[in-house]
Amino acid sequence: MMKEVRSKYAELLEKHGLSKTPPRLNILSILTSRKVATPESYLEKKLGDRVDRVTLYRTLKTFEEKGILHKVLDQKGTANYAVCSEKCSEHRHYDEHMHFNCLVCNRVYCMDEIEFAPVKLPRGFKAKSINLTITGICRQCEGKSR
Repeated sequence: MMKEVRSKYAELLEKHGLSKTPPRLNILSILTSRKVATPESYLEKKLGDRVDRVTLYRTLKTFEEKGILHKVLDQKGTANYAVCSEKCSEHRHYDEHMHFNCLVCNRVYCMDEIEFAPVKLPRGFKAKSINLTITGICRQCEGKSR
């Protein structure tokens, strides 16, 4: 991995008060290289024996708690992870955006560019997170069917 890229991940970990361990750096490298949310099983496969399953699980949980990642479930209920915006922190996630789940390839895309009206809940209800998912067929899969 190039030094400046590794440095970017190290800065991100530092910003969130986390130590710069090889597993954390490797996981960030994989997640930031993808344009879709990533299932844990994909990470396990890519990391091989460099990171054990327990370390991966704990790292993903820590990254989510610190505001580095957000988790979105696909139509099968599998957790997928995507890097949060730079505005996210341990105290506030700004990952309330649309997600698109392809029914063919099962990829989950973050749709940050789609705006939606704020959700107004009835009195006495307080949202902790919002998950808005559109299901359909992505560009790649739609193109294959033609």
